[in-house]
Amino acid sequence: MADDLRLSLGEARRLAVRSQHLAGPDPGAGPAGLRRVLRGLRVLQLDPVNVAARSHLLVLWSRLGSFDRADLDTLLWRERWLFEYWAHAASIVLTEDYPIHRLMMRRYGVSATNSRLRDWMAANEDFRRYVLARLRDAGPLPGGAIEDRAAVSWTSTGWTNGRNVERMLDTLWKQGVVTVAGRDGLRRLWALAEFPDAAELPEPEVVTRAAEHALRALGVARARDVERHFTIGRYPGLDLEREAWARPVSVEGGSEQWWVHRDVLGLLDEDWRPRTTLLSPFDNLICDRDRTERLWGFTYRNEIYVPRHKRRYGSYVMPVLAGERLVGRVAPRMDRRRGELVIEAMFAEESADPGSWPEDALPPGSVAAAIGSLAAFAGGGSVIYSGATALGVS
Repeated sequence: MADDLRLSLGEARRLAVRSQHLAGPDPGAGPAGLRRVLRGLRVLQLDPVNVAARSHLLVLWSRLGSFDRADLDTLLWRERWLFEYWAHAASIVLTEDYPIHRLMMRRYGVSATNSRLRDWMAANEDFRRYVLARLRDAGPLPGGAIEDRAAVSWTSTGWTNGRNVERMLDTLWKQGVVTVAGRDGLRRLWALAEFPDAAELPEPEVVTRAAEHALRALGVARARDVERHFTIGRYPGLDLEREAWARPVSVEGGSEQWWVHRDVLGLLDEDWRPRTTLLSPFDNLICDRDRTERLWGFTYRNEIYVPRHKRRYGSYVMPVLAGERLVGRVAPRMDRRRGELVIEAMFAEESADPGSWPEDALPPGSVAAAIGSLAAFAGGGSVIYSGATALGVS
């Protein structure tokens, strides 16, 4: 488009980082800061891996520092300001976005493409009624407290084969009939869902709302980046050219069409206040690997399931964000028995030329400070460097 705003690669990165609350003014402490960050992100992916800390906690730590986890529990389990649902994966989402997620709830398991699940649910109607009655009478309950009364067993080639209670609860959860009411460690506690009254939105409005949230959170994105963010794969008919809130931009290094939400354009004029932090492998900034490689030249592969002898960096690696640059990788492991955060290796990014960085890109001691903050957040009283440290920590 002839009137595209033109962004250098550095400007595009800064816009993305600022939009993610990873630079700029401190979002604030306590519940208010937590809400501010969550309203910007809209979604936190849940993942059971706990090498340093759970991913959703690390995403918040990267932006807030050592926040009080009890504040998150309050927003989830007491105030119900948040709830667990399927966004692009099992996630924590905002209750105010319930009208967006409600579209999937009312369609899940009843579409023609889900005929196998629909038929299984029909064959197990009595089982469904039993599960709902059990939760109504005794919930919240873990799945293990619910008897398997399936008339027809669920069959698959994966881990869900024969796990009828889990399959039923998962389906009812995605349909918005039951919800996660609490947790006992990793174990979910199930209850009947109670959501605020909300009018059902037509699909085009749901797509528009979700796309606006995604583009604001991304800062700068192509249409396909929007489609891969927040409610991944649920943007039928998305056409950013028709949306008054989407401003076309071009980004140095290619001819693709990029977009910026008009609400974030002002960030380009604000003073740049960089930070240095570590990112969860599932951090919202880098969860789209294709976009991460395009904007940062940073190729990330989760090697947790890669055989040890084929790993390049390690089974669990956190990228290092310094200002608007991804400058390295740190392989941490929390030794909870000893109360130590062990840094098994550190790697400087090969594509990052320190000589070309601005002076504030990696201030002396900033990586060590970030590692120390991570250790304190994860419950470590000390940091142990046990491997290669190609990325300086002095």
